[in-house]
Amino acid sequence: MDRRRIVTRHNPELTKWDPLSPFSTGNGEFAFSADITGLQSFPEQYDVPLGTQSNWGWHYTGGRDRYEYHDAEFQPFETHGRLVGYPMKPGEKAEAYHWLRMNPHRLQLGRLSFRFLRESGEAAEAADVASIRQQLDLWSGVLTSEYTVEGVPVQVITACHPSLDAIGVRVKSKLIGTGRLQVFIRFPAPDMTNTGWAKSVFPDWGNDDRHETNLLEDGGQEALLERTMDEDRYEVRWSWSSGRLERTGPHEFTLFHMSEQGETLEFCVGFAPQSPRTAPVDEVIAASAAHWEAFWQNGAAVDFSGSPDPRAYELERRVVLSQFLCAMHSGGSLPPQETGLMYNSWFGKSHLEMHWWHAAHFPLWGRKELLLKSMDWYTRILPVARELAAEQGYEGARWPKMVDFEGKHCPSPVAPGLIWQQPHPIALAELCYKANPTRELLERFREIVYASADFMVSYAHWDEEKKVYDLGPPLIPAQECHPLAGSKNPPYELEYWKYGLETAIRWAERLQEEPPSSWGEVAGAMAEPPHADGVYLAHEWCPDTFTAKNHDHPSMVGALGILPGTLIDREIMRNTLLKVKDVWKWGSAWGWDFPMCAMTAARLGEPDLAVDFLLMDAAKNTYLTNGHNYQRPGLSAYLPGNGGLLTAIAMMAAGWEGGPQTENPGFPHDGSWSVKSEGLKPWL
Repeated sequence: MDRRRIVTRHNPELTKWDPLSPFSTGNGEFAFSADITGLQSFPEQYDVPLGTQSNWGWHYTGGRDRYEYHDAEFQPFETHGRLVGYPMKPGEKAEAYHWLRMNPHRLQLGRLSFRFLRESGEAAEAADVASIRQQLDLWSGVLTSEYTVEGVPVQVITACHPSLDAIGVRVKSKLIGTGRLQVFIRFPAPDMTNTGWAKSVFPDWGNDDRHETNLLEDGGQEALLERTMDEDRYEVRWSWSSGRLERTGPHEFTLFHMSEQGETLEFCVGFAPQSPRTAPVDEVIAASAAHWEAFWQNGAAVDFSGSPDPRAYELERRVVLSQFLCAMHSGGSLPPQETGLMYNSWFGKSHLEMHWWHAAHFPLWGRKELLLKSMDWYTRILPVARELAAEQGYEGARWPKMVDFEGKHCPSPVAPGLIWQQPHPIALAELCYKANPTRELLERFREIVYASADFMVSYAHWDEEKKVYDLGPPLIPAQECHPLAGSKNPPYELEYWKYGLETAIRWAERLQEEPPSSWGEVAGAMAEPPHADGVYLAHEWCPDTFTAKNHDHPSMVGALGILPGTLIDREIMRNTLLKVKDVWKWGSAWGWDFPMCAMTAARLGEPDLAVDFLLMDAAKNTYLTNGHNYQRPGLSAYLPGNGGLLTAIAMMAAGWEGGPQTENPGFPHDGSWSVKSEGLKPWL
């Protein structure tokens, strides 16, 4: 396959301002999002912030020990004869509740911008930028921006180093020689002050007294800046080819270029907790190109170009761009936030129920190492998960939902009640093992697999009358619009509990260890997924699933699709999927719901329906010019949608265990689709 041709025919390009589609460069641990100038010169033109973010840059407002998890107010919920507390409401401890929700939060590490001057000497505005042509070369990761300012051409090359958290930039323009192009870096205040995450998205450019920016070193063509915020700090190193750096504000430094120094300027800016490094711009560009070429050459590939179906090009575009975006934003050492390294959503914290959607596709596409980076994080936070389980009276480890980089959970109106993230570490470890079936890998994740299973057994409740194990109450299903105290036995969670425990048993057997008998007992006696009138319900106590509750995630279909569906009746699930397609309020769904439904359709032998779900005309199934899955104003990047798409495509092209032994079993075989692939692994 001509991989370079497949990839580069989808290089995203802009010829005008697009407030929803800034382009980003990054390396999995760090990313920089740019406007059409190649830097972050006019952030007001965008609906979301132009971020500079990392996996290491976090901040605690007022210090790290201001509040602890137990300082929030806990509401007691009846749990099969005992009370278990969950911090679901602010109550009388609202300050602690909201501080814990917002802290720690990811930092906007700095805004790196051009300042253009008109001939009159006044600062240029966005309207002065014209003749725009910006392209992101996916094969090299290099962003090229060309435009004019008051008719004077400017060319900017922007790239991110693959192993340094550093941006390299080359600028060519006569504006440089006339002193009309300056470069500045500015740092916002670190705090989040609004209790709603959507209003805390944008950095605070006031409150200058809440942080410090100091010049530690100035070597003529290189400077080291120190950032201090409460108990947190990091450093920024800036090196340049020519010019002089001056402080131009309390938290702003500007690089001035003199006319005698020519019409080309190169600089590199690096960020790190301490001792950041920079590199020559040529080195940054070359390293980026080598990194991304290796990425594309070494993973799997899919080619839809021979398909008569007119939707094929768009589907291929989404697949190519999703690979790039997931590697950059979801392939690092932490489970990512849902907007990745672009800007803060939900205060920059990770949602562990989304980790599967961000990263399950990596092993299927021949890139297991990108999942392994964040899998080791579970081992590091295992003590936190064990403590949470023990406090609630359970065995093993309970994986929290909304967490910071240390795995510390926080109060929330929903997060404490979710359980479907619990089997994720088992399922993700299994995907890694199937991609690399070694004893070393089994031992590497033994503890998190076993601890996850121990909690699942402890959490399931034996119904003596029905002779089955129930889930909940209290629980909130993956479809989050249900109450904690009023939900029982959602189909997806029941199937996932069985799959997770059976996988843990296989894990022990591979290690030639005897699994606890309780794992098999619970897995073999899970309650039947509830259904009525020939369709599966959201949960046992939800007869109005398809009337009053036909919004948010139709998660019941995931029990056969994402999962093998060993508890599921195929015809009931077929009826369920068709009813979901007809009556669900798709404007309320989320980006990963469409690939979830496609996976169910594929497993049911409905390939036309699978493609229709992937390409459904719905606002939350929109993929922007930059490839991000748009959801709503303020949430124009939603990486679980991108990751879910890649998982569904792998399943539809490479098949699944126990599925039809034919090529591309999830795509129509009527001649409308020509799907060529190499390197894909089959699904579970």
